[in-house]
Amino acid sequence: MQFKSIKNWQEDERPREKTLQKGIGSLTDAELLAILISSGTREKSALDLAREVLAQAHHHLNELGRLSVKELQQTKGIGEARAITIAAALELGRRRQQSAGLERPVISGSDDAAQIVLPLLQDLNHEAFCVLYLNQANKVLRHEIISNGGMTGTVADIRLILKNALLHNSNQLIIAHNHPSGNRQPSSADRQLTQKLKEAAALMDIKLLDHLIIGGNEYLSMADEGMI
Repeated sequence: MQFKSIKNWQEDERPREKTLQKGIGSLTDAELLAILISSGTREKSALDLAREVLAQAHHHLNELGRLSVKELQQTKGIGEARAITIAAALELGRRRQQSAGLERPVISGSDDAAQIVLPLLQDLNHEAFCVLYLNQANKVLRHEIISNGGMTGTVADIRLILKNALLHNSNQLIIAHNHPSGNRQPSSADRQLTQKLKEAAALMDIKLLDHLIIGGNEYLSMADEGMI
């Protein structure tokens, strides 16, 4: 099969030249994807393929980030190598976002905590539970995902959370988990877990500061909503 290289595109459809002339920020999402795809097929340009990939994700980058390599290959013309290239670029973006959060190790509010947990949880298709361990000065000593579950729930072991808090010399906690459905409202089980952990932690002079519910790229803070 003969591929249509970017250099053979019409002048106004060449994202590399546009980048050099106007900067990378001037490119559309489809043009950025086209650079990753590099070349098209006999019937379609890389830009056409990029538009189809975006359509598969409902033209939403957060949805694109949740597609697996196999799912990306559902677009005809996107083979394994191209799908891996796209997935790798999205993973680099996640890691950059996560690194930015880690450069702010002192938590002054829910936004600071969200900077750390959003990159970890926002693109998952299953529920996962994350804990931030803080010292008295609100500095993050460590963060970790302690459990992964299914589409509708995950189990958080309160004993494990408190054991790890003692190991890390932490006397303050922030917990977070995601809802793959995108609904950020805490369930009754979420509320019960929060209350149980708060009461158990208090017996060990450890304070639960917040519980973040992640839905897509947004979050709800139970502390901000007066639920803790």
